[in-house]
Amino acid sequence: MKFIDFKKQYKYLYSPKPGIPEIVDVPLMQFMMVDGQGDPNNSKQFQEAITALYSTAYTLKFTRKKLAKLPDFSIGALEGLWWNPGGKKYEMGKKADWLWILMVWLPDFITKADLEGIVSKLKTKKPNPALAGICLESVKEGTAVQIMHIGPYTEEKPNIDKMTAYAAEQGYSQSGKHHEIYLGDPRRAKPEKLRTILRHPIKKM
Repeated sequence: MKFIDFKKQYKYLYSPKPGIPEIVDVPLMQFMMVDGQGDPNNSKQFQEAITALYSTAYTLKFTRKKLAKLPDFSIGALEGLWWNPGGKKYEMGKKADWLWILMVWLPDFITKADLEGIVSKLKTKKPNPALAGICLESVKEGTAVQIMHIGPYTEEKPNIDKMTAYAAEQGYSQSGKHHEIYLGDPRRAKPEKLRTILRHPIKKM
């Protein structure tokens, strides 16, 4: 295999129908991630984290390509895990209290040594405080309910409620962090056209 296409490999996880909740099984997946706290709308730390993740991901990809290492791979979407202090579930109205982990998928053959080597170079070439917090971890959400939200992030609640109700009808309750997958770029797309997958790990009640 010469190329791994993230969207094709995990199509069933990243292409739900708008406004229709579904239950999926999320396998063990590897992510490059960095954590932080606060309102993403006015947080310098949040923007630094995004920049650090993508600088690292693309530098890693093109360094491998320059060395003719195969397989090549596509860069995953930006994803975020959200929750409140004290282990409380995510509450949309308390942005200043939000804890978050931003992450980008990487294929399994990328090692911690690979990542650390790229981060070390970037710290010199493109200094960014968030680089110090980047790590490589594997995550297995397992059974989860998800839905495609189209529109501004501030209008997610009806779809979150729909997703929660659907899970309850199937005998499930939320068991993990609020998960968002950003398929649109808020810097380029109009708010009403943004596509965001909302996902909650669930367990049988």
